[in-house]
Amino acid sequence: MMYPYMILFDETEVTHSHIIEEDGMQRVEVHFERPTEEGFDTARCVLPTYTWIKREGFTDKEIDKFEKYLRSNAHLLYRYAANGGIKIA
Repeated sequence: MMYPYMILFDETEVTHSHIIEEDGMQRVEVHFERPTEEGFDTARCVLPTYTWIKREGFTDKEIDKFEKYLRSNAHLLYRYAANGGIKIA
């Protein structure tokens, strides 16, 4: 299951998974998706290793910005992943 996290200024939607336990490590997958005329640009990164497992349509510069964004938001993404997403009243 993917949970909504944020929509960026260019309409890129950021979502994240629940905590995935594998080989004694907790990981979270973070998905970036932006609408285009032909469909969507998409990228997916696995925390805590910052490994990009999917990338279509985003430039190297955009991916670098996303990685900086993830490094400053990773603690929140883990917290929300553990709690089943952001709780909004």
